[in-house]
Amino acid sequence: MGIEYLHTMVRVKDLEASMAFFELLGLEERRRIENDKGRFTLVFMCPPGQENADVELTYNWDGDDGLPSDGRHFGHLAYRVDDIYALCQKLQDAGVTINRPPRDGHMAFVRSPDNVSVELLQRGDHREPAEPWASMENTGHW
Repeated sequence: MGIEYLHTMVRVKDLEASMAFFELLGLEERRRIENDKGRFTLVFMCPPGQENADVELTYNWDGDDGLPSDGRHFGHLAYRVDDIYALCQKLQDAGVTINRPPRDGHMAFVRSPDNVSVELLQRGDHREPAEPWASMENTGHW
């Protein structure tokens, strides 16, 4: 399968107003995650029958004031991949900075040449931690 589109994430300041906007476009709430510890809510919305076309609305309960920002609320593109280590190595070999290495064998972040953040998620179970990723530090922000 290689790579599979998952979702596009956007940060929202007013969750209800943002949901109402996307509902006007014809999207419906597909699932919701409330994270008390992280103090955020994720709402996944998509057009009816298109569960593979999610928009992830990310609402930080305490606001976004401390987050790195370029003035936009676009967050990232997300893709599920067959082998996160092999893809990160391929990207690194091509000169791409691995901003958030897959230390956990599950998740990594990179940025496109246009500074678009891309999340990579391991398909299925997490891979066993492996070097050089396990001890690699973050670079920049994602």
